[in-house]
Amino acid sequence: MSTYIDDSELMRFNRGPIGEAVPVSGHLADVVEMSMDIYRRSEGAFEITVGPLVNLWGFGPQPEPEQVPSDAAIEELLQQVGSDALRVERAPDRITRSRPVQIDLSAIAKGHGVDRVALLLEAQGIRNYLVEIGGELRTRGKNPKGGDWRIGIESPDPAGGVVQKPITVSGKSVATSGDYRNYYERDGVRYAHSIDPRSGRPLQHRLASVTVIADTCAEADGLATALNVLGADAGLKLAEKENLAIFMLVKTDKGFEERYSSAFEPYLERSEK
Repeated sequence: MSTYIDDSELMRFNRGPIGEAVPVSGHLADVVEMSMDIYRRSEGAFEITVGPLVNLWGFGPQPEPEQVPSDAAIEELLQQVGSDALRVERAPDRITRSRPVQIDLSAIAKGHGVDRVALLLEAQGIRNYLVEIGGELRTRGKNPKGGDWRIGIESPDPAGGVVQKPITVSGKSVATSGDYRNYYERDGVRYAHSIDPRSGRPLQHRLASVTVIADTCAEADGLATALNVLGADAGLKLAEKENLAIFMLVKTDKGFEERYSSAFEPYLERSEK
């Protein structure tokens, strides 16, 4: 699923035929299928074909642009984006592109990787674990002290390492998405790495980070990105509608304001008793 390895299965698919069903592994089909589900649930805020726009703004393999992309360049690439061009079939596993869109699974594949490691441990009979890759994690059972796993939600501090809120989880996955690390400035304007696939431009709202608790890390990973794009108000509305456990840190003139969904409350209560 790497976009940095030329002969990865995903990159071979991206170079494949248009309008034909291409055989893929079950794992790739799983992740693309889940991505399309989150795309629909978020009404396009989660978009695995947004890669060309990410590259245009200098957050992909290419360096930062010397000038902010023009409206015309953005509009041209928006025509190349859209999960509506994808169709996933199962048994046999195949994916079809009706247009030459490029799939980039950076916003969900890491979570899938965590799930794969967790399932490998379970296959070995391990019942107590915490698997973490790059901040995304999955838990089961108890920690070495016999309690639930205690996780720190990081404060959006560029220096890192500051815990904003501790939570306790077991049998759940946790993922966080935010725009406070990867950004650049041009003419006094801050451009963050998270691109809104609906506008083709970096996010401009005040949501600094969103943490999601879900059964699988792939879903938590994808949903965190989707909610980050939606912003605080629309993201919290979706969370309440779908009973998602989410925690948000929103920038204000006085610092960061905490907001969380009803489904998140039990995790706070258990950690603060």
